[in-house]
Amino acid sequence: MVTWDEWRAGATHIEVGGLAIATYDLGPAGAPTYTFCHGYPSASLDIAGVAAQLDGLRLLALDMPGFGASDKPPADQGGGGHIYSIHAAADAVEALWAAKGTARTLLVAHDYSVSVAQELLARRAEGTLADGTLGPATDITGVVWMNGGLYPDLHRPTPGQQLLLDPDHGAEVAAAVDEAAFTNGLRGTWGERRPFDEAAAREIFRSMDDGGGVALMHDLLHYVADRRAHADRWRSALEGADLPTVFVWGLLDPVSGGHVVPRLVDHVPQGRIVALDDVGHWPPLEAPDDVAAEIAALAGA
Repeated sequence: MVTWDEWRAGATHIEVGGLAIATYDLGPAGAPTYTFCHGYPSASLDIAGVAAQLDGLRLLALDMPGFGASDKPPADQGGGGHIYSIHAAADAVEALWAAKGTARTLLVAHDYSVSVAQELLARRAEGTLADGTLGPATDITGVVWMNGGLYPDLHRPTPGQQLLLDPDHGAEVAAAVDEAAFTNGLRGTWGERRPFDEAAAREIFRSMDDGGGVALMHDLLHYVADRRAHADRWRSALEGADLPTVFVWGLLDPVSGGHVVPRLVDHVPQGRIVALDDVGHWPPLEAPDDVAAEIAALAGA
């Protein structure tokens, strides 16, 4: 397995909104491209096991602001700090595409970043996505979605997230999180296909702890409120997208699992559902073969 130290060693940084954002570019430069946008509380390292099976494709990835090897400034608590938002994360993806001169890419989104992908699709529908202002215009060729809160009314936060979301005590909870507590939180969202991966959990924690990110875990849950605030915009972007679409979905995920599928069937009939009945919240880690196969199929590999 790839460790966090090994993965972050391959990062190059771009400046976005005053922050240094870690980006990754793997595979043949002229090959079909897919862009991976990771979940919470993790980093782009999650895609390593999938990417190992797709060496004929080009992978672009980034650590979102506040995650992984990207800058993690203190959040705005009434003035003076950084404002984390899904819109800023989408800006970072667009900046990555501009930096790489990306004309076409498949979009692969998990957890936190399903909202990033929805915002990118909304911009696409408006004609403002990577419109050439920063670099060549970028065409999204399709989307692979993995467990995430596409519909905020169906999102079921974990017990730990509920504590972190407490406006009065969330910061205290985040400050008290150690590797054992972090790992237990991940364990509760794992499925049955393979034993819980302690080594992978350790590297996820290290990616989050790098630069003091664990202490920001309550602030990085901003996406819960973002999803409520932009529910109509992002729902329309998802349901109205005229793109090849596949949902690689772990049904045992307690957060955004099998209970989401009926909504997808009813409201996104153009999407194909790959239901993983023994997988939890982490398809890229629990079922990398399935994820790689679907990326390869949509990327035309």
